Amino acid sequence: MRRSDGGARGALVVAVARTVPWRAVGAGAVVGLLVVGLPRLSGPLAAWLGLPLLRAAALVFALGLTFLLDDPARRLTTPVPTRRWVRSGLRVALVAPVAALWWTAALALVPAPARPPIGAVTLEAAATAVLAVAAAAVAVRCTDEPEPGPSVAAGFLTLGLLAPLLLPTRWNLFVAVGDPNWQAAHVGWAAVLAGAALLGAACTPEPTHSLRARVAPGR
Repeated sequence: MRRSDGGARGALVVAVARTVPWRAVGAGAVVGLLVVGLPRLSGPLAAWLGLPLLRAAALVFALGLTFLLDDPARRLTTPVPTRRWVRSGLRVALVAPVAALWWTAALALVPAPARPPIGAVTLEAAATAVLAVAAAAVAVRCTDEPEPGPSVAAGFLTLGLLAPLLLPTRWNLFVAVGDPNWQAAHVGWAAVLAGAALLGAACTPEPTHSLRARVAPGR
């Protein structure tokens, strides 16, 4: 029985791994590393430039993660016995080590004199990545679209670009190293990370009734 259970779990992991949109995730990873690495070709990085480059790279990688829950066969696989939260959790678990390795490489591409505090900037990157996955989970939960990634990515990119301009000064999360609000901003980043994780987890179960059924005319 145990061997049978282990084989079933292994088969599930393999099946889910095949559905992960590795091309989108890989594209985000490659472009993110280019964002950090290419400026070094023109000479030494200014000390202030490391933080915005890492923030931009984290945003680009997160755009790849907005495709993580895309599944062209979702309408065909809704009745499968494995629950959606298990399948979604497996996707996240499969990509997490890749994300960790990618972030390590991104940090290594920034010279030490230009590298911001690693713990703080890693918190920002983690919050950005989890927020992207949470946005994808909301789209999957609230729509019948099997591949909401492009729409989620467009909205997430717009939010990422406008947030530094629209956030009130007292809520500004995008402060520079040495800013008096540096510590307070990262308390805010921790709150974003926790809130995004809770939102994503809340959206992973299957809805009791499909949205399409609720809005269908005559019902």
